[in-house]
Amino acid sequence: MMNHYSMVIQWSETDQLFLVTIPEFSEQVIMPCTHGKTREEAIRGGEEVIEMYLEAWKAEDQTIPKPKTLEISNESLSLTSSNK
Repeated sequence: MMNHYSMVIQWSETDQLFLVTIPEFSEQVIMPCTHGKTREEAIRGGEEVIEMYLEAWKAEDQTIPKPKTLEISNESLSLTSSNK
């Protein structure tokens, strides 16, 4: 299933793993939400986490966070709604 959620993949020297954060889920889910030994493994894990939570929230009739666009400028980083 194709989704439009943001995924931030960062290398952790401490853990020696790529850590995955899904900004739109950060109010409902502890971040980082998954990890991988390789960037590809981390991305696959992130996609699985997104699918799992979307299915669970839908089954439990909970509010599902809307995908947002990650905007980066020289001064800041922010999320904005993608329904402009």
